[in-house]
Amino acid sequence: MFTGIVEELGTIVARDDLPDAARLTVRGPLVTSDAKFGDSIAVNGVCLTVVEQGPDEFTVDVMAETLNRSSLAALAAGSRVNLERAMAAGGRFGGHIVQGHVDGVGTVASITPSENWTVVRIAVPDKLSRYIVEKGSITVDGISLTVAALGGTATDGEWFEISLIPTTLAETNLGTTTVGTLVNLEVDVIAKYVERLYPVLRDQVVDNGPGQPVE
Repeated sequence: MFTGIVEELGTIVARDDLPDAARLTVRGPLVTSDAKFGDSIAVNGVCLTVVEQGPDEFTVDVMAETLNRSSLAALAAGSRVNLERAMAAGGRFGGHIVQGHVDGVGTVASITPSENWTVVRIAVPDKLSRYIVEKGSITVDGISLTVAALGGTATDGEWFEISLIPTTLAETNLGTTTVGTLVNLEVDVIAKYVERLYPVLRDQVVDNGPGQPVE
């Protein structure tokens, strides 16, 4: 599990395309400092497994399913990526519950800078919009962020906005993103579980009549 607090801005140093997968080598001295075979590291919000580890670099295999469902398919040598190691059991919970399981890909629709922060609007797939709430948490390319605003229509598509402080712009790849960039989105897992369990919980409710408690 992760918390969406990016530890390091890494760089893709090599990509090898295989028949149904890709192998990425990533430079990240901090996250590699204690990495070992089999460890989990989030790359732009995608939980990946270390298959090789060397000085300042680690290698991961990305299967076709992940390439098809995330923005990792667009990565190439030189791409900057957000990196986070899996959370230690005794670690500080700085963001929110992040599984590293991308739910969909959004598109940067606009970037509005101001003196002290930058507002980024992201077009969201229709299937994910119901999980996003104002002031709720969302993971964008592995970064735990707060939804500042929501909008859009069924015809034109829906969007949400995030407000980024200078530190986030400097320490993550959102500082160099441009309109049209694809970003990985992971919605709040609690919302997904509530939706899944709702029919079951609803069917278990017993109405004892007026003035009586509902069981």
